[in-house]
Amino acid sequence: MKKHLLVLFLVLLTGSQLFAQVTGSIRGRVTTSDGTIAEGVTVKLKGTTYGAVTDEDGSYSIRKVPAGTYTLVVSAVGLYPKEKQITLTKGTVISDFSLNENKSQLDDVQISTGRKKYKVDKVSPSLRLQSPLIEIPQNIKVVTSQLIADQMAFDIVDGITRNVSGTTRTGHWDAQYANISTRGTTIPAFRNGMNMKMPWGPLNEDAATIDRVEFIKGPSGFMMANGEPGGIYNIVTKKPTGENRSSVTLSGGGYNLGRAAVDLDGKITKDGRLLYRLNLAAQSKGSFNKYNYNDKYVIAPVISYQIDSATLITAEYTHQHVEALSLGNYSFSPNGFGELDPSFFIGDPALDPSKLSDHNLTLYFNHKLDNNWKINGQIAYVNYGLKGGSTWLSSMKENGDIVRYYNLSEELAINKNAQFSIMGDIKTGSIINRFMAGVDMGNLKTWGDFTNGPQDIRTQVTKDSENGVFNVFHPVYGIPAINIPVFDYTTKSIQSRSGANTYATNLTYTGVYLQDEIRMLDEKLRVTLAGRFTHAVTVGKTLAAQVSDNVFSPRIGLSYSIMKDFSVYSLYDQSFLPVSGQDYLGRAFKPVRGNNIELGLKKDLFDGKWSATLAAYKITKENVLTADLDQTHIDEYKKLNPNSAANPSLQIQLGQIKSKGIELDIAGEIVKDLNLILNYAYTDAKVSKDANTSIIGNPIPNSVKHITNGWLSYRFKDESSFLNGFGLTGGYQIQLDRNAGSNAVSLKLPSYYRFDAGVSYEKGKVRLAALVNNLLDRKLLTQGSYTAKTASMPANSVGYYTYIYEVPRNARVTLTYMFK
Repeated sequence: MKKHLLVLFLVLLTGSQLFAQVTGSIRGRVTTSDGTIAEGVTVKLKGTTYGAVTDEDGSYSIRKVPAGTYTLVVSAVGLYPKEKQITLTKGTVISDFSLNENKSQLDDVQISTGRKKYKVDKVSPSLRLQSPLIEIPQNIKVVTSQLIADQMAFDIVDGITRNVSGTTRTGHWDAQYANISTRGTTIPAFRNGMNMKMPWGPLNEDAATIDRVEFIKGPSGFMMANGEPGGIYNIVTKKPTGENRSSVTLSGGGYNLGRAAVDLDGKITKDGRLLYRLNLAAQSKGSFNKYNYNDKYVIAPVISYQIDSATLITAEYTHQHVEALSLGNYSFSPNGFGELDPSFFIGDPALDPSKLSDHNLTLYFNHKLDNNWKINGQIAYVNYGLKGGSTWLSSMKENGDIVRYYNLSEELAINKNAQFSIMGDIKTGSIINRFMAGVDMGNLKTWGDFTNGPQDIRTQVTKDSENGVFNVFHPVYGIPAINIPVFDYTTKSIQSRSGANTYATNLTYTGVYLQDEIRMLDEKLRVTLAGRFTHAVTVGKTLAAQVSDNVFSPRIGLSYSIMKDFSVYSLYDQSFLPVSGQDYLGRAFKPVRGNNIELGLKKDLFDGKWSATLAAYKITKENVLTADLDQTHIDEYKKLNPNSAANPSLQIQLGQIKSKGIELDIAGEIVKDLNLILNYAYTDAKVSKDANTSIIGNPIPNSVKHITNGWLSYRFKDESSFLNGFGLTGGYQIQLDRNAGSNAVSLKLPSYYRFDAGVSYEKGKVRLAALVNNLLDRKLLTQGSYTAKTASMPANSVGYYTYIYEVPRNARVTLTYMFK
């Protein structure tokens, strides 16, 4: 790797000699007089063709400007223009502006900021990265709220992953949890830059609270190194803007879908220092699974206060509550995937619904020390809970007969996080050091009880269920009340009931991070040197099971701008994942380590209206737990544990996983008013080392070798045409060579082809849209696995397939009124 970086560095350095003319750069940030970000403002050098437009963070950058004295002109509709004289030599001049509102223009003109619909130039402040995306040596994709609205996605699992190369969702529990994977590993959920990862949660975020979703490919040490090497996804919630972006949305659709959402955004005080944002949503949804339903509501208030021009504090609370008849929307059949009709329901209308909820409180502090340096701090508290039951089967006969059992499903998770960071630039001659330092602290405690209750729930004897069995091909519903277990939640707390099983966890970590992005050669060459030291403690049920890890994770990146809008990058970074448990001798397991090597190209096209990223990567994951099949180890364990099971299930860290692939992402406005999302990924994720040599070379469960997605949106904007305001939209998803959820056998899922299409109409403050999902009404599976027959199953039982259907063809209609 070092050799490759050195070669690339020398090639780029040699190429830079072609630029003999002395040039410099100008950059800065534009705000209004009340501190509001000024996006879409034109910044030009008077009398020249050099210029830029401020992005969503109010920042601008003008590069490769010949040395000299210039007049910098800043202007926008609704704002009084300003001029400033600057002298530019080799290096960078920083020039910020604060513009006053021109009320006469504001009264007469509707301001158009030129906001990009699908393309984003910078990540949110919650990711701490200060440079534009095209300069960051990593593949990061951002899904905007406009794109989410165009696709009529109502939550994070509602097809949002289609907008990011190689990213999929594994279905589970009626889509209550995201289970998002990329680059061959499941990636954790972040919310505003803070880790929300839990064994089952958090609940998938509702679209009413989402401003954008950021997908970071790779270990992402600048956020947190203790996680999977595939990356993270970061939900950025809506904050007050000080502008009138309020709206009301009503939606309806197939399977008895009804939804209402309110977004209120405004000022509490006239001076704009105290702002608020309130998002409310309520949704009632039936299911293609017979009898099932899913209802929820969301409450999300936010208040921000601008103490002075440099200091902002924000308080945010989000509450979600979900009620579902059954969380288990699985199908089971003896002969293969997709054998049953999608309407099959493993639950029963006689059972009580499950209830899930989460409470998330976050406090933010942001302070600008000067034009270059700022400090940020935030703390978060999340409380997630589940109370209900889950229906499953113990075994299956060849004719489809099963005996359902009903078990308690209860969980409690408390997640506490704190972050503090400082960042800014130090200029030394022609070199800029862009520093970032931070401290992350977190504690996650979870308790779960998924105990089997009074086991069998036998239906009434009917012609379709003789002897009380339930047949998956001819299901008969209606369990007598006397046969339904009643769970007692009050005798013992979930904490005490969870203490004796594997669902009790306690993980505490503290991480210290330091990064220096060295910007040289007129900021065309950027070298990133960074590292994170993490101390993590996993508390087990016995002293021997407690694990304390001290891990250093380096990060080395190189990015070079061949042209202003074209860069090449390389990256090496690491991750680690604490592992609880112990081997046959009672020794604690080492953390799982991940290494990522990545190379890529980034290009902005057509004056920055759309972007393309091409990336290649290789991830190696070491110390993976696998079954310990060594008879010597088993015998030794029995000697040390004479009261243990006759055939103990031991584990050993001999596993290794390798994942490599290529990713292509294109996003932006291809031609005027025609926006595009297009991506493709090749992922080769396999078991490369294991104690069970027979599975070496098998694909990683739930990985997909070929994925491509596309989405087009076009709106007619010609006031002379009767089509003015009319829009067309549509997209596709294709997944080929899909692997089921087991690495013991190489089992394939059916190929995935989905097509969607819609129309919309906008006029003034009103928008009406309709969309048909799964236009061809194909039987699509979001996951699948196979359970082989075991010795403990009845003699006449067989192995069976387990799988989850995606929603069949369905339509949605949305009416939005905007208070602008």
